[in-house]
Amino acid sequence: MALDADLFEQLRQTVRRFVRERLVPLEAEIALADNIPVEIRQEMRDLGLFGLSIPQEYGGLGLTMEEEVHIAFELGHTSPAFRSVIGTNNGIGSQGLIMDGTEEQKSAYLPKLATGEIISSFALTEPGAGSDAASLRTTARRDGEEYILNGTKRFITNAPYADLFTVFARTGTGDKPGRDVTAFLVERSAPGLSLGKIDKKMGQAGSHTCDVIFEDCRVPASSVLGGREGQGFKTAMKVLDRGRLHISAFCVGMAERLIADSLAYAMQRKQFGQPIAEFQLIQAMLADSRAESYAARCMVLETARAKDQGGNVSTEAACCKMFASEMVGRVADRAVQIHGGAGYMEEYGIERAYRDVRLFRIYEGTTQIQQILIARNMIKEAAAAA
Repeated sequence: MALDADLFEQLRQTVRRFVRERLVPLEAEIALADNIPVEIRQEMRDLGLFGLSIPQEYGGLGLTMEEEVHIAFELGHTSPAFRSVIGTNNGIGSQGLIMDGTEEQKSAYLPKLATGEIISSFALTEPGAGSDAASLRTTARRDGEEYILNGTKRFITNAPYADLFTVFARTGTGDKPGRDVTAFLVERSAPGLSLGKIDKKMGQAGSHTCDVIFEDCRVPASSVLGGREGQGFKTAMKVLDRGRLHISAFCVGMAERLIADSLAYAMQRKQFGQPIAEFQLIQAMLADSRAESYAARCMVLETARAKDQGGNVSTEAACCKMFASEMVGRVADRAVQIHGGAGYMEEYGIERAYRDVRLFRIYEGTTQIQQILIARNMIKEAAAAA
């Protein structure tokens, strides 16, 4: 259910001020410390940011997809680490529960996720199964009224401080890839669950990932998401469709921030007696960045509206993720070039953004996976119409 237009605009303006006045000044500090301060997390709770996409009946704001991407545009104007704090509770960590959970499961977890009392995490990727999500090796064996989980999940966002994991494991023999995968809601306290060391990454300091290890981890049968085996792969794909739109919108926000910073620098930096913004080759880079970011914004908004209307937007969401993540990489590269030597220096923050945006072309489906999804869907549609 969409918020009242005036109420939503108040929310958007509040998030915009919070990003620009509170978060942007902290970016360098966060990058150096590789940590988000406790007080910032609490301010995010107070603003209701952990429950943006969680239905109102469970204590969230219940934003539509279009409303959510508008908030993601705003969040994109600062370090991705800040979005990561709230990202899993609003996205991949809660959406499976929202879409396919039982009423008992929703009532138990969603109100706590909406307030940020607990943090969620989405445990799909494995050492040997990332893009090929149907080839999971983590297993779940039924033992009376419990399941025993064994396996390792890798690069799991927010895992170091997550209280609830949506875990995907194979409950069949493995001869039906994708059709014998089951999703489980596993609490951090489950016996047999342990965490690996925090990963050292190329960028996105302050956003933490690590391995999640299951060694004869026992969970009650009631932890099966939706109460049915074999539905996990379908759940994962639905969750990723929404997540890809959110990430695409965030890429747009980051691109717009980089463009604004590049334009401001080009207008004040002088060479040969005039601002470099007067040079046509600099103007070309600015114009290309503006056109591409505008195209991505339009794609994301159009697809979000179609999703809100109940359409199947799997192909379009993949198009958005592919284009927007590649686009922000090009914009970041141009931003470094426009800043010249300053763009390579830590103090300007451009080199940090250059490293941060590189991940968007990899997680929640690499560019190459998006290409495959788009082409396969095109072929299916053409065959069905023939």
